[in-house]
Amino acid sequence: MIPGVDGNLYGTTVEGGANVNCPGGFGMGCGTVFAIDSVGNERVVYSFAGSPDGSTPFASLLSDAAGNLYGTTAAGGNGKACLSFNPDGCGTAFKIDSAGHESILHNFLGFFGSGRGDGEGPKGSLFQNADGSVFGATAYGGRRSAGVIFEIHPDRKERILHDFDGHGSDAGGSYAGLVRDSMGNFYGTTYQGGGGNCIGGCGSVFKLDPAGVFTTLYRFTGGKDGGNPYGGLVMDASGDLFGTAQNYGNLACNKQGGNPGCGTVFKLDRVRKLTVLHTFAGSPDGASPTATLLRDASGNLYGATPFGGDSSCNGGYSCGVVFKINTSGLESVLYTFKGGAHDGEVPYGGLYRDNAGDLFGTTVSGGKGPCQQGCGIVFELIPPATEQDAR
Repeated sequence: MIPGVDGNLYGTTVEGGANVNCPGGFGMGCGTVFAIDSVGNERVVYSFAGSPDGSTPFASLLSDAAGNLYGTTAAGGNGKACLSFNPDGCGTAFKIDSAGHESILHNFLGFFGSGRGDGEGPKGSLFQNADGSVFGATAYGGRRSAGVIFEIHPDRKERILHDFDGHGSDAGGSYAGLVRDSMGNFYGTTYQGGGGNCIGGCGSVFKLDPAGVFTTLYRFTGGKDGGNPYGGLVMDASGDLFGTAQNYGNLACNKQGGNPGCGTVFKLDRVRKLTVLHTFAGSPDGASPTATLLRDASGNLYGATPFGGDSSCNGGYSCGVVFKINTSGLESVLYTFKGGAHDGEVPYGGLYRDNAGDLFGTTVSGGKGPCQQGCGIVFELIPPATEQDAR
């Protein structure tokens, strides 16, 4: 969830909306952009149709001072099948104006037929420059099919800033957005590549400077440091980076899963020293963090895990938690999801924190609706956290 200039909160859904017969979909629609007002009333701002406007918007939105919203869709757009799961296009970057009109900033072309190795399947949010250019990364596509870092100018011309190679030297598969420092350097994560003990590589943290020089700052090993960072990074005033790794860490956790371990929260300082701030154990503290962390002015970190928590929930996979890590590295569980019609489960996305300290987020399932396990909820978590008061 992100705040808009009108005081409402805005977000995306990967399914649902007015266009039920989405190309390549499952009869659940191509996804939406929605708004929630201060009393919980929801309004659909835009329903995606697949082609030519895009489908499956995984990422959070970006809002500018004029009330325009910017985002990406992982599929849809050009109507041509792509290398990954996208049968209806390689994804888009889009803009929705304050009147709810959508326009395409860029149609991604993947690899085949592009002639220049375009990106495919963007799943992360966008960063906007002062001149209106937007920057992001794709999970796939490019000359080596491992994703790209891109820039889209206000005239809608795309420029590839970096092609990931998907191997040990460079890594690939960037699922998150970028963060930039005051010198114009971009930082991000890749889910795979980089070597280590993980199948396909354990992922990395990278830097791209204004001259286009790419540097791998850290390669995860798949040991106690974790592996496969899915979410992006947050930066403090000193330039230290904070993020999560989805897997590994405590290898006794999630032994039956595709990748062992339940993930970590880490800090990477300016001299490339990585410190593990927390290692997830599944129950009760959470498992498999996927979203970018939130950092408050005091240096506390907040996040959610889609799994872990109450081991009796979701058939033993657990329904997820909202957590806080203080400046001493101590983790506390702010809320444990219980699933079912009156509560959410699987909080996959990141959090928003308002001036009062309330936290807002979404869950993939739970709540009510025609979906098999509920269609998800938008929640507010109200301090003090010890009261575990969510609505």
